[in-house]
Amino acid sequence: MKRIVGAALFGLGVLLVVAAVGLPLYVAPLVSQLPYDLERSESVAEAADAEFLQIKAGAANVERGGLRSTVEVVPLAKTTDEKMTGDLKGKAVVWDVFQSVRRIDNDEIISEYSTELAIDRVSGAAAKWDPAWLDDGTGQPANYAGQVYKFPFGTEKKDYPVFDREIRKTVPAQFKEVTEVRGVEVYRFEQTVPEAQLVVADSSLKVLLARFAPGATTARLMYTNTRSFWVEPVTGSYVDVRDQPRKVLVPDVGTPTVLLNADFRYNEATVKSSADRAADNAQSIQVVRLWGPIVLGVLGLLAIVGGMLLVLRGSGKQTAVVEPVEEKRGGSHRADRDGEAAESDAPKPDAPKSDADSTEPTMPDQRSAAERPATL
Repeated sequence: MKRIVGAALFGLGVLLVVAAVGLPLYVAPLVSQLPYDLERSESVAEAADAEFLQIKAGAANVERGGLRSTVEVVPLAKTTDEKMTGDLKGKAVVWDVFQSVRRIDNDEIISEYSTELAIDRVSGAAAKWDPAWLDDGTGQPANYAGQVYKFPFGTEKKDYPVFDREIRKTVPAQFKEVTEVRGVEVYRFEQTVPEAQLVVADSSLKVLLARFAPGATTARLMYTNTRSFWVEPVTGSYVDVRDQPRKVLVPDVGTPTVLLNADFRYNEATVKSSADRAADNAQSIQVVRLWGPIVLGVLGLLAIVGGMLLVLRGSGKQTAVVEPVEEKRGGSHRADRDGEAAESDAPKPDAPKSDADSTEPTMPDQRSAAERPATL
């Protein structure tokens, strides 16, 4: 029985060890990538007391007040299945992204854009995909590259190229520190976009010059930005983001005019949901990548050792210790010997018994004096 149980335990241990090896090699890569059926998500960032350009009924004005930026990511599973072919098949997913910036006080639209792009499922960077497009009113090609809406799975403490939509180029985001956001460990990166000239449509430029520099014949729209990203490193997801854009109209004649100066930051609801989602996903990945293999490996080794011990004990020879049993059969030779020994030890009938040896009580002599033998 021990051999059967030991063999079964040994086999179970081997299976556990194989599973421990297979989890990080085969299962972990499957969970450490963007799924096709990822749920849509929404992030909201707000800027208080911002300066911004608002054009209404063909008239441009610089206003001051609170702004709300909403970014909605919509994964397209069907489009991914149909359009991710060749080298991109199974390696990238297609997302639609919509952003709108509105006034907080009256919900009036200030700016908006929409785009469709391919994202590498592991690195989170933009994949080279010709059908990608970006509609922000400038008419420029998308030219996506680098990190766009997330960082890689397994983000490292190093610099990453992050795409800037305004200049259509990547700018390094430098690793700064390890910190925490709502109890979640995150890496903080900082990106500084150097001053660059933006492309402005002729029709829009005429409106701006007429309002802010009537004596000028042309102008440059200069742009700079500073961004901070708080990234959960296991998943590469944004937990918090700060965006500080600045745009200045610089005419060839006249005084420069600030058209945008804002400090956007994820609101509390977005930070909380982002932190909770990132923590849950990171825990699931860590179970498959680290803790699962460790637990299964230890249990497997214990089962193997225990099974081997049971098999060895079950196959070993067992020696029974038999105590001598005294036979008590009537009429046997041994019984005769025992009887003879008993008789030899007993006192002889004819042998006189001493008073000391007698164990019987002494009775008084009941005979008369005449009947008693004479004594000397």
